[in-house]
Amino acid sequence: MGKGMYEVTVRKTFSAAHTVTIDGTREPLHGHNFAVEITLSSRELDDEGLVIDFRKIKRWLEEILREFDHTYLNELARFKNITPTAERLARCIHDHMETRMKSTQCTIERVTVWESESSRATYSGTA
Repeated sequence: MGKGMYEVTVRKTFSAAHTVTIDGTREPLHGHNFAVEITLSSRELDDEGLVIDFRKIKRWLEEILREFDHTYLNELARFKNITPTAERLARCIHDHMETRMKSTQCTIERVTVWESESSRATYSGTA
């Protein structure tokens, strides 16, 4: 048999505001209806024929996003000294999810944070 890979993806949304500095100019405070997609993979399925139960991924992601939902991201302790860009949000969500997945057979392939329908940033933990 081949070395195939199974992938599952879930998507959750949250609303938050932030300010970012680009090219030395601080943008005004603004908000987004962020969407977060997380893709997990595994070479094998469990005994029930799943990579992982979608409900488990959604629950973990909801727990992580609760910290960000309806906040001013710049005021959160984790972003006190760094700008909360979509790229940094993706990395933060990835790292939080990784700690929850230690007992699973899955790997996080990527976390994508959409600021709008046409703008996204993705982080994958692979080198």
